[in-house]
Amino acid sequence: MRLKIHHAPYIANKISLDLGNSPHIELHSTIDNIAKIALECLEENIQREMSINEKVREILEARSDEIEDFNMDERELFRMCKRQIANEQNFYLAWEERCSDLSHQILDKLRSALRFEVSETIVKNIIFKAINEYSKIYDKAEEAVSEKLKKYKRKLIYGTEEYETLFSKLYEEELRKRGIL
Repeated sequence: MRLKIHHAPYIANKISLDLGNSPHIELHSTIDNIAKIALECLEENIQREMSINEKVREILEARSDEIEDFNMDERELFRMCKRQIANEQNFYLAWEERCSDLSHQILDKLRSALRFEVSETIVKNIIFKAINEYSKIYDKAEEAVSEKLKKYKRKLIYGTEEYETLFSKLYEEELRKRGIL
């Protein structure tokens, strides 16, 4: 799963709830404040990826004539360039590595808000697991919402404001059912 900016609040909320429910962790801040700190880290990480994507697009756009002349696969070139730029910027693209790095960043920012008597690895793993579980729940929740919208009495056009509003409402309901909100 690729992290998207609209996922960040849900993931941050899941992280804060999971940390708050852990018997190994004592919170020195509110759940909302922990979610806010996690959200900042997530948004920063997502913005970094968006910046890398934009840089790759600029490179490919500047070389578009060559790409077309040699009949190159733009998707493959995009992936190769993105990997190169990500490596240069010490940004992980592989899901496991990215989640692990992000978990470390979030834990570092939350140090003053948490107290724990267990290894940092255990706390980091709670954060990692929250991100990873969200990605799995997201796929299932989005699928359920799409099915509901297909069966909706009135046909909605994908991408319209009405569709997006209803999708968001149903999506939040689905996440509540699954214990994320």
